[in-house]
Amino acid sequence: MNAAPPEPQQIPVGIDPNVPSIARAYDYSLGGKDNFPIDRALVDQMEQQYPGVKEVSVHNRRTLVRLVRHMAGAGIAQFIDLGSGLPTAQNTHQVAQEVNPDARVVYIDNDPVVLAHGRALLAENGNTAVATADFLSPDEVLSTPEVKKLIDFDRPVGLMLIAVLHHIPDAADPAGMVRRYVDALPAGSMVAITSWTYTGLQVQKDITDMAREALGVGYARTPQEIRTFFGDLELVEPGLVFHALWRPDTPVDPGNLNPYEQFMMAGLGVKN
Repeated sequence: MNAAPPEPQQIPVGIDPNVPSIARAYDYSLGGKDNFPIDRALVDQMEQQYPGVKEVSVHNRRTLVRLVRHMAGAGIAQFIDLGSGLPTAQNTHQVAQEVNPDARVVYIDNDPVVLAHGRALLAENGNTAVATADFLSPDEVLSTPEVKKLIDFDRPVGLMLIAVLHHIPDAADPAGMVRRYVDALPAGSMVAITSWTYTGLQVQKDITDMAREALGVGYARTPQEIRTFFGDLELVEPGLVFHALWRPDTPVDPGNLNPYEQFMMAGLGVKN
């Protein structure tokens, strides 16, 4: 039996329960229990002003599932998931290992709650690990013991940047950061990205502004700006699209999307 994760009242060292967390707010929006009242208050405030806004997180998780399933089906057997957040249903390792039981996954995060819960839940999964590192530093990430143990850079790697780049300001050069990761990957590797976008919808701007005011970060970018994150990578069809349109499991009418189905862009790039 897996070790039980710490109870919510057992607050890990370094956590201020009076300051909202991106990971915990996302966990709450997906129906998770690893969050505090301050996180729930933030999401509930957004939901009160924009009923249905939790759909953004739900669609993003479904998109992650489809991206990982496609990558694993294409032969990717090892993944690095950057800024992975709290363990919830249908994580990268669960989806990948459904396709290939031998798939290896390293989650990267520096949130103490994520680390405490992730390590407890993954204690008996030898092909999956959680590493403490700042994903803004590729050298730090790639040199962690977990990455060195589980990831073979002589074989293609799946790099996951799911709902993380919109938390990085332009001044920190997110495109340059992605490029440094890509440079370390062998040919045949794939890079999955989802990110908040701005295509002219007022709700996209309003929710981004609200999140940035509460969390201190949050930047909705145009599709053209998000495309630069992929650099020279070749995009898998259908290219860079609203996350609800990236290879949906059931048909979706592109002309009839609600605002939350248009809140993020998604794409998958291949290194040739």
